[in-house]
Amino acid sequence: QVQLVESGGGLVQPGGSLRLSCAASRSILSINTMGWYRQAPGKQRELVATFTSGGYTTYADSVKGRFTISGAVAKNTLYLQMNFLKPEDTAVYYCNAKKSGSEYWGQGTQVTVSS
Repeated sequence: QVQLVESGGGLVQPGGSLRLSCAASRSILSINTMGWYRQAPGKQRELVATFTSGGYTTYADSVKGRFTISGAVAKNTLYLQMNFLKPEDTAVYYCNAKKSGSEYWGQGTQVTVSS
């Protein structure tokens, strides 16, 4: 099993930055794929970015060039650096892990972009 705990959400003005963290209960090198998803009110959950144990990353078109996903092996932590935030980035952000055919989710952290 993998437990995931997100942190770092909050209220930020348009154009601002936030860094989300996802602390995993085991080494992120042992997890096949980790990722960040988000869900805005009234919308379906969508993939934001993924990070594999080999360090390969992918991004949704809507966040390319603004968001960066990375992993800190020593801390068992996945990060999402979010720059140039827009109001449409407002959502609950969830950390996800896929390992050995199972999928795990964190509890989510709220990100609100508003002036």
